[in-house]
Amino acid sequence: MKDIQERKDIELLVDEFYKKVLKDDVIGHFFTEVVQLDWEKHIPIMYDFWETTLLGNIKYKGNPMVKHIELSKGGIS
Repeated sequence: MKDIQERKDIELLVDEFYKKVLKDDVIGHFFTEVVQLDWEKHIPIMYDFWETTLLGNIKYKGNPMVKHIELSKGGIS
C-alpha cells in the first residue's frame, strides 16, 4: 500500500473504510441504525477532515468533538 499523498488517496481510504464498517457485525449498526447520517453530506466532510489532518490543506473548519458529543446526547444534524 502506498502512502497517502493527495485527496484521491484519502477518498479511497474513507470509502473503503465505510464499506467495511457498514458491514461489520459489531459496530455496523451504529452507522446503519443508531446514527441517521446523510451520507451524501457526511462523506465529503470526512474527506475534508482527513485532508486537513493528513495533508495540511485546510478544508475542514468544524469541531469533530462537538459533533460526537451531540451524538452521545442523542441529537445530531
